Amino acid sequence: MDSANIDTVRPAPDATPELVKADVKALVSLCEPDMVDINALITARMRSEVAVIPALAAHLIAAGGKRLRPLLCVAAARLCGTTNTHHHNFSAAVEFIHTATLLHDDVVDSSQLRRGKVAAHLIWGAPSSVLVGDFLFARAFELMVETGSLRSLDILSKASAIITQGEVLQLMKAFDLTLTQADYIEIISSKTAALFSAASESGAVASGASEEKIRALYSYGMNLGLAFQIQDDILDYQGDAADLGKNAGDDFAEGKSTLPLILAMAATSGSDSAFWERTVGKREQKPGDFQHAQGLMISSGALDAARSVARGYADMARAALSLFDQGAWRQALESLAVYSVERQT
Repeated sequence: MDSANIDTVRPAPDATPELVKADVKALVSLCEPDMVDINALITARMRSEVAVIPALAAHLIAAGGKRLRPLLCVAAARLCGTTNTHHHNFSAAVEFIHTATLLHDDVVDSSQLRRGKVAAHLIWGAPSSVLVGDFLFARAFELMVETGSLRSLDILSKASAIITQGEVLQLMKAFDLTLTQADYIEIISSKTAALFSAASESGAVASGASEEKIRALYSYGMNLGLAFQIQDDILDYQGDAADLGKNAGDDFAEGKSTLPLILAMAATSGSDSAFWERTVGKREQKPGDFQHAQGLMISSGALDAARSVARGYADMARAALSLFDQGAWRQALESLAVYSVERQT
């Protein structure tokens, strides 16, 4: 895996004004013809004679997520000049894998909101949410097998295992005051970046791209995923429920030692060590603690430092695309890398 020096804060990339202004709109527009077929495929494969399965799956899949992972798979295939539509199956598969992990995560974390809607487990119950997640995993593997690409099947099946390992590791490390920045990067490399890299890598493989291009798109996806997750963790201390689609402060309440928290604890270890020991180490939180933690993160510069690390990964994601000719697809992916750390939702 290509990664930044995790103990070094990287400066922001030298982005052009056009890239800084850009968001996912260019990528969405380019992918729209493919996404029409992919969304139809997703809808078709959610069907089941057991009514709760499509209802529960649609509750989350149709809730307006960014669809970044399918978009990545499409963009990688198109950037590499694909002449087939195998990437449609892989795009639908990565969306199912992602949705399944969200269903499982919300049960584990007892989350109240997901994508701005009541979490599925609060409507249908935890057992149904877990089992529908399993159903979506099964559908994902059906979609992969149908292409006959053993290599892409290998990529996405390994990614699924890695994601689960990352989630278990994060659960084990909850409320752990000793979690290091290296530990954190290991966790998000598994739980988030693994599927980003698998999406872009499988898209390249589906197109019949060269090994050099496949490696480049793997690197792009991995670094993009790291940048995206770090920004997500920053927004948990800066955003609000209306923008985030989930409750701000969930990570703090759940005891997740994300990068902003790790950096803030390190910067205030003397004067505020008792506060961190009580709220994080002993799991004793009371009203006002989250707001106090926010204040410490701002005053210590932890949020700014975390965003600099995220920008370093976004910079490396963009650098991985230097192998490809300039064009609309490369520009859209470069813009996505910048957007991943400049977004507010």
